[in-house]
Amino acid sequence: MVLHSHTLPSRLRYHYAAGGLVLCLILVSWGGVVTSIEAGLAVPDWPTSFGSYDPLTTGYSNPADPDTQWWQVGPVLAEHGHRLLGALVGLWIIGLALWTLIADPRRWVRIVAVSAVGLVIAQGTLGGLRVIWTSMDLAVVHAMGAQLFFCTAAALTLINSRRWLAHTIEHSPEIKHLRTLTIVTVTAVYVQILLGALLRHPGAGVDMTFVLIHASGSVVALSLIIVTCGYIRKHFHDKPILNSGAWWMLITLGVQMVLGMLTLTVLLFDSGQGTRSLIQIILSSSHLVVGTILMGSCACVMLGTLRLQGE
Repeated sequence: MVLHSHTLPSRLRYHYAAGGLVLCLILVSWGGVVTSIEAGLAVPDWPTSFGSYDPLTTGYSNPADPDTQWWQVGPVLAEHGHRLLGALVGLWIIGLALWTLIADPRRWVRIVAVSAVGLVIAQGTLGGLRVIWTSMDLAVVHAMGAQLFFCTAAALTLINSRRWLAHTIEHSPEIKHLRTLTIVTVTAVYVQILLGALLRHPGAGVDMTFVLIHASGSVVALSLIIVTCGYIRKHFHDKPILNSGAWWMLITLGVQMVLGMLTLTVLLFDSGQGTRSLIQIILSSSHLVVGTILMGSCACVMLGTLRLQGE
């Protein structure tokens, strides 16, 4: 494939993609707050909000205080704010996809961009059905879909970067081994996030079985990430994308392990007290966000193993 220069329009597209990626992290964090305070059904209908299609005023009313607005009620602010952020992310990815279809000659990149639009539509639909059907199972599926969408958004940011255009790797047994290793690592991290979502399942309390499984899974994921990063340092120390991704993986792994232990400690304490403290909400949301960054970093490293010479 012919490498294309990083012209001003392509740089602008890269910065647009990177800005949207930050917005995605805010959306994930906001969703974590919604789950932590059990506000997923604070707005009981979809696609309307309290019977209104107006996303800003909604149809919210409080008979006890008619002057109260939706943003003055914590759970409603959390849930409806999540919907508004989701719509904003949807508009962002549609814009990025259209920009990519018009300006990017790489067919596979255009396919990724269109797939991202499909993912965000599916995410919005899952979130709505979760409300209509009052399904906690769909809430978990919705959370896991968010991870896939973030990885896709991270990939679109990476492949629009200057560093990506200059990045190639020769065919070799080492790159085949690394590719396999990254696929296994991404899968392990994704399963860990799933177990974390099940552990935080609202209304079910803290299931010690999930605690033990999640703790065991963290050891597996930690080991795979360390082995992957060590392999990159040994065989691909001259490849900036892989090295940068490895450092992101290691740093976020360290932060994630500390947050995980703190979150679990507070979760168990609050569960025994029958309360949900502010610190639990902050730690749980932070743990989710860092886990999302870790997942995205692993996915970008895996993508970097596919950028072979001549392809």
